[in-house]
Amino acid sequence: MKSSKKSDKTIVSAGTSRRSFMQTALAGSALASTASLSITRDLFAKESGPIVIGHHCEQTGGFSSWGYWHDKCAQAAVKLINEGGGIAGRELELATEDTESNPAIGARKLRALIQRRKASFVVGSVHSGIMLASIPVATELKTPYFSSGEATEATGSKGSRYSFRTGTDTYALAAAGAPWAVENLGKNWTMIFPDYAWGHSHHQEHRKLIEEMGGTVNDPIAVPLGTKDLVPYLAKIPEETEVLFSVFFGALSVAFYSQSKAMRLDEKMKMYSVAGTIEAIDPRAINGAAEGVYFLENFPRPLEYKNDEFHKAFIELLEVDPVHAQEAGSDRVMAKSHAWQSYENFFALKQAIEMSGWQTSKDTPGVIEALEGLEMENSHAYPQGSKLLRAEDHSGMIDCYISKVEDSKFVLQKKIGRDEMMAKLPPRYDFRKESL
Repeated sequence: MKSSKKSDKTIVSAGTSRRSFMQTALAGSALASTASLSITRDLFAKESGPIVIGHHCEQTGGFSSWGYWHDKCAQAAVKLINEGGGIAGRELELATEDTESNPAIGARKLRALIQRRKASFVVGSVHSGIMLASIPVATELKTPYFSSGEATEATGSKGSRYSFRTGTDTYALAAAGAPWAVENLGKNWTMIFPDYAWGHSHHQEHRKLIEEMGGTVNDPIAVPLGTKDLVPYLAKIPEETEVLFSVFFGALSVAFYSQSKAMRLDEKMKMYSVAGTIEAIDPRAINGAAEGVYFLENFPRPLEYKNDEFHKAFIELLEVDPVHAQEAGSDRVMAKSHAWQSYENFFALKQAIEMSGWQTSKDTPGVIEALEGLEMENSHAYPQGSKLLRAEDHSGMIDCYISKVEDSKFVLQKKIGRDEMMAKLPPRYDFRKESL
């Protein structure tokens, strides 16, 4: 595996040093008002040791192709924050534990991060099963935990005052994409997905909205984990299906697109999915199997569809090209619609820690209150774009993008602004009612 270590040469733009990059990032990210900083300056002086933030990351196992990028993003964020003066003048120490892409192991590793490695905050897993196994641990140990998986339960029925997510969940992805897809692709839907939390959550959330809009959702096709031959399951798709919504991951996703293309399903129905099914996968590498598929993205893969200085600097920092998000010097493709969270979440925590005057764990309630309703402005610190961490359910309200693969490139069909998404996304929970 190639090292993600950067050289000392400039990587942002000509004449721009890391320190000036960081100064610009801090200036653009509304970290705290001058007044609040002056009030808390003396408080910050009381503690001078490092602030430990844990990273609960899939470095090995089935999700490691994503975990590589989450790790690279986390390291980049921590390096920039420290080069810019740390958090409230204190060094930020990164403590990383490998979840091994396994929920039981992940839960144990989270406990180790908090109890043994003394992490005061945790930037967490992108694996839905792991994050759902981990939130009870974080809640028990009263440690804020930012997950980046998509199962709605993390900021819903299994969430808590300590669980946060700056990106989308399946509830938000349905709200963002389903209205456009029903109107433009068809009203008779079949969903096929792996038989675990992520897929079931997508099915439940999309079915509600599709049926509300007058659509029909056929019986779901849940594929057992470990399946390699999808043909028997693809054969179950009803002939009347107009839209086939797939939710697979990694090698199984490649198998789905390849086998469905071989069966010419794309000639009989529209193919729709979410970015998670094509994350870290280059359409050029799978022989046109993803051609014509519509994807809902959290962050457009090509620079041109969010063409601003912040996006440009971010992809240069991560050393990926502006069209296919391929890493320089390797064949890796960035898991871009998810990994940005493992960069931005460090800046969100920095913002909240400094706003609240946090010193030690006894001050953590103040950080949670600062995070609830936190506004993050499009900047070097938040290159995905401006967003809101909704106070009630700790969910990120962000812009989304519907793209279609054409000639192996993601081509924007529609940008869904966060206000449009929020119109179909009322909060179902209010974690502020829980005591701290």
